[in-house]
Amino acid sequence: MANLRNVAPGIGVCAAIALPCWFLGEALPVVGGPVFAILLGMAIALVWRQPSRGTVQNGIAFTAKKVLQYAVILLGFGLNLAQIAAVGAESLPIICSTIATALIVGYILYKVLRMDSAIATLIAVGSSICGGSAIAATAPVIRAKDEQVAQAISVIFLFNVIAALIFPTLGSMLGMSNEGFGLFAGTAVNDTSSVTAAAAAWDGMHPGANALDDATIVKLTRTLAIIPITFVLAIVMARKENAAGVGAGVAERGTDGLAASDPAANAAAAPTGAKLLGSFSLKRAFPTFILLFLAASVITTVAVAAGADAAAFAPLKTLSKFFIVMAMAAIGLNTDLVKLVKSGAKPILMGLICWICIAAASLAMQHTLGLW
Repeated sequence: MANLRNVAPGIGVCAAIALPCWFLGEALPVVGGPVFAILLGMAIALVWRQPSRGTVQNGIAFTAKKVLQYAVILLGFGLNLAQIAAVGAESLPIICSTIATALIVGYILYKVLRMDSAIATLIAVGSSICGGSAIAATAPVIRAKDEQVAQAISVIFLFNVIAALIFPTLGSMLGMSNEGFGLFAGTAVNDTSSVTAAAAAWDGMHPGANALDDATIVKLTRTLAIIPITFVLAIVMARKENAAGVGAGVAERGTDGLAASDPAANAAAAPTGAKLLGSFSLKRAFPTFILLFLAASVITTVAVAAGADAAAFAPLKTLSKFFIVMAMAAIGLNTDLVKLVKSGAKPILMGLICWICIAAASLAMQHTLGLW
């Protein structure tokens, strides 16, 4: 109870910022509530610095981390695995191709541009899977800083808006079918709000089209990639941290009198590969909130299969979205906007190249499969 009183004021501040941003996002889905929240949070942070916030900062930090994790868990209640499997099967080759393209291109750019690994990972994952939701799920796993999350969200937002505005016209120019554009929007646009905005614009340009439903289901299928990717990232992070701890331990023993030039002594001090593997804990490596996210998806699937109305889970999905808006407000409050602008060229370039490559891969796969 004492801990709740400690964080409640900061949570309240984030909720107060999130509320108007939520309604703005509903009115302008091409932008979305999370983007409004992170921008408003950054603007407030310019005049309300962290040192002057006192204990309120505790709740802001809690919202940026824990509430964000709760949002990801609740997001699972919006995923019916059975429905996605039935409708999304056709899109699976395209989804796998675009995700692989984004991750490979992201890794190459990370090396070529010599970017920070966390921001490169967030942009690559956000571009390849589902924008803000993927970034929300990945950030705690890779221990990303709030400024890195804000930067990744901003980059993804920029190209979401561009895609939502130009893709419907581009699809018409390319002579795409309604089904083809649904696949294109669902695989080549990052965030769900922008996917629906692009598909809705297409339906408005083509009376009788139903690209919105197809695009939404393809997008939900894409979202499932959060599970294996965060799983792999969690294992990689755990191994890195384990190796760093081992290195520090060996160095410490060396300073305590172990001769660095003595191969036998070093061999005795350094843990073997088997010991390293033995010290690795899957339970410790894989975040509990990702497991709960998967459990929520399974619960939804089983309940709907048993005859429950899928609409019963809608309030949890809505609460998840509001929690994400709250968390983005907290992240905005923890972000130094001046520093963000100064360091933004490389992330924007990476986001641009990933975005172009994903769109090209989606079109190429559709053409190869005879869908366009």
